[in-house]
Amino acid sequence: MSAGTRERGMNRVVVVGAGQMGSGIAQVCAAAELEVVMVDVGEELLARGLAAIERSQARLAEKGGVSAEDVLGQITTSQAVPDGAADCGIEAVTEDEAAKRAVLAELDDRLPSGAIIATNTSSIPITRLSQATRRPELFIGMHFMNPVPMLPLVEVIRGLRTSDATVEATIKLAKRLGKTPVEANDFPGFIGNRILMPMINEAVFALMEGVGTAAAIDEVMKLGMRHPLGPLSLADLIGLDTCLSVMEVMHEGLGDPKYRPCPLLRQYVEAGWLGRKTGRGFYEYAE
Repeated sequence: MSAGTRERGMNRVVVVGAGQMGSGIAQVCAAAELEVVMVDVGEELLARGLAAIERSQARLAEKGGVSAEDVLGQITTSQAVPDGAADCGIEAVTEDEAAKRAVLAELDDRLPSGAIIATNTSSIPITRLSQATRRPELFIGMHFMNPVPMLPLVEVIRGLRTSDATVEATIKLAKRLGKTPVEANDFPGFIGNRILMPMINEAVFALMEGVGTAAAIDEVMKLGMRHPLGPLSLADLIGLDTCLSVMEVMHEGLGDPKYRPCPLLRQYVEAGWLGRKTGRGFYEYAE
């Protein structure tokens, strides 16, 4: 990291991805008075991301948060990573390694040499993804939770070559965003998904094997274990394609059959039933 970046802290952030996670990350960055460039491949996707930010921030403003107008005023949009000054680039595209590598390489080409590059991957090892850049010492995992504006946790994951200064700057950024950073080591799934996704996967096995209906499985976990959301409802919120991708990464990376994705989960993804974002997953949702 350059001395200039360390001294001035974070002022301008590029967020690639205007979907559920990317727009949420852009929102919390803008609410923390950072200048944000939100990048995605089409105007419609960017408009949808801005609309989601406006709705979410308007609800938070009713509880005393920053106004939606002020947050949106901190955000500009682009269909490509802009050349020029930025202190940090955050990749928040779909949980697909090839797609992430392409974005990370673009960030590496366009951002200043001293800028940190962070990935919001849910499961892919940071050391492996760092190979898409020429700055592994400035590369780090910054795994936000969904929904980003509501949940305080950010997993901070260093790769083998990530510098101490990069970790310190990332922790400082997370705190500025009002988040609680927790360091995790670089294993597939990290901490959160290493524990959460097998539970969701087992719930899908229970559904497939007829142990209970989706509603019954979720009610047991909510009423018996005090979970705010049942595992199948949570899977629909996360996106079944993301759940499947995380299980595949852990199954391949850890080599343990206990991480084998449930066939029913794979079948739903193949059918295009991805959860809330497509109107149907383990439950049906009105548009």
